[in-house]
Amino acid sequence: MDSIGYVAQSAFPVAWILVPALGASVRARRARSSRERLEIWQRWWAVGAFGIGSLWMTVAFLLFPDTMATAIGFHRTPFVFEIAFANLGLAVMGFRAVSASARERITIGLGGGMFLWGAVVGHLYQWFANGDHAPDNTGGVLVNDLLIPAVMIVLAVRSLRRPEAAPRAAVETAA
Repeated sequence: MDSIGYVAQSAFPVAWILVPALGASVRARRARSSRERLEIWQRWWAVGAFGIGSLWMTVAFLLFPDTMATAIGFHRTPFVFEIAFANLGLAVMGFRAVSASARERITIGLGGGMFLWGAVVGHLYQWFANGDHAPDNTGGVLVNDLLIPAVMIVLAVRSLRRPEAAPRAAVETAA
């Protein structure tokens, strides 16, 4: 693989971070409050980074298992099928997070993080122990696997800490 192709393939996963960030930035300009802006960011992140990004990985691992295995530096194994369905689980959680509470979004971020952060450890191990520099073992995939759940958690925690984000039950009881 030539260097331009390697860099392009290695950087492609970052699109699942950049597109939602750009969409949220543009949409949040019209927000009437910081709370609305934060909600816009959470929804864009849930749909784009978590949901569509993970759905893309599901489809890629199911339809092109040999290509995906090679892209991460391995031969095809039955685990490629399992990775596809693990990503489908992440996609479902991401789409659920769109209408979830901040607490649920934290849980979704943590649940996704367990899989993705474990994948980071695996990628780094393969990189340093075995010299696996395949484009989807290092580069953009590491950025995604670290940031997608972390940003979900940070946004949800910020939402919980906002004074006007009091639970509905407490607001209704006070009224």
